[in-house]
Amino acid sequence: MEKSTLYLVPTPIGNLKDITLRALDIIKAVDLIVCEDTRHTKKLLTHYGISKPLISCERFSEARKTGYILDQVESGKNIALLSDAGTPAVSDPGSRLVAEARLRGIRVEALPGPCALITALSATGFEPPFRFMGFFPRQKDEKKKELARMCATTDVTIFYESPRRLLATLKWIMKYMPDREICVARELTKVHEEYIIGAAGDIIPRLAGREMKGELTVLVKGTLNHTTIEQDSLEERMRTLINTGHSGRDVLQVLAQETGISRNEIYKMLIHLKKD
Repeated sequence: MEKSTLYLVPTPIGNLKDITLRALDIIKAVDLIVCEDTRHTKKLLTHYGISKPLISCERFSEARKTGYILDQVESGKNIALLSDAGTPAVSDPGSRLVAEARLRGIRVEALPGPCALITALSATGFEPPFRFMGFFPRQKDEKKKELARMCATTDVTIFYESPRRLLATLKWIMKYMPDREICVARELTKVHEEYIIGAAGDIIPRLAGREMKGELTVLVKGTLNHTTIEQDSLEERMRTLINTGHSGRDVLQVLAQETGISRNEIYKMLIHLKKD
């Protein structure tokens, strides 16, 4: 190792054998490991016979600890950032730390490795392009906004979801896109790995009553064209914006940003609403 560096080291998403040789070399060589949960990371290190100082840096402490961690790099230490599973800063803590490191001129080196969204996409047969939203939103308005985007985009949409919220999320998708093909990927790289593919209405009864653990990866195929269902979704979003005080021009701008459809095309799709 030459200049002090912040290394972004992906870790296995299930199968401990999926860590790379280079990742192990970096973990062995650094002075300090920054991780989400020290207990979880210790299990990985113990499995490979590695002992290193650990400091936790999860979502709620990242802002507070970023300065200290980067001060350690600037003092000459090499530091590895690890997520509990997968690639750091991809829907996991780390993006703030990396952005601040860039501002300070600190060397950042990202290693390739495990990532649930890429693993799931490659195994579904769903063709790119794709958009990744992180975790599906919890707030009702944000849900509707994302569903409007999903309805309108031709890209595959990928997001993470927790087992306890999965069925409710699938019901939202069924309401807006009852015929859209979906894949729920669970237990990735583990013994009971499973890809459940079909429309939301087909998947929901297959999952009802089943106990699931850990994060799930959900993939929703894009639309082939702008269907009536998508127009209905846009109409609902448009009415919501109007009812919250947005002007007609603002509505078109917001919908264009949310869906990727041009303002002129949205206007043509929704012009009949002026007669309501």
